[in-house]
Amino acid sequence: MKPALLVVDMLYEFVHGRLKSPEAESIIPVIRRLVDEAHRLGVPVIHVVDQHLPVDHEFQVWGVHALAGSSEARVVDELEPSREDYVLGKRSYSGFRDTGLDTLLRDLGVDTLVVTGIHTHICVLHTVWDAFYYGYRVYVVRDGVAAFSREDHDYALKYMERVYGARVIGLEDALEVIHGREV
Repeated sequence: MKPALLVVDMLYEFVHGRLKSPEAESIIPVIRRLVDEAHRLGVPVIHVVDQHLPVDHEFQVWGVHALAGSSEARVVDELEPSREDYVLGKRSYSGFRDTGLDTLLRDLGVDTLVVTGIHTHICVLHTVWDAFYYGYRVYVVRDGVAAFSREDHDYALKYMERVYGARVIGLEDALEVIHGREV
């Protein structure tokens, strides 16, 4: 097993802005712990982040948000990417769509993803959908993802588990996976 840690949309817009998750701040320490352990072990840390252009279709649903180059499209300070991290901009819900993520993961020899971030029922869900179809083993960190509501969060976790075969795990099990151990 060769894991990577995927951090989805931990941006100012979704942690502190108009489209924030009420639970966003509570997942930061969990993600920070995973990032620190991944760095210690040399496990790749990949941030996939909204970096929209003014013409993006998604604005019809959510309004203008996380424009490329704006302060809202920055990763929060507590999780600011390090030099060795990868940061891939995205213009859609999925971290795979037109970002080069699949190519990067294959170049790194990664076959397993530990997924964290915001929003469980939107960008995390769609990223996990693509990860499933690209053939990755997927673990979603229950206490490392958040949504607009507990109902959205719980629904998405059950859906990813049932439909995409993702393993929904807690922090301690996620640390085991970061170490390359099955849980």
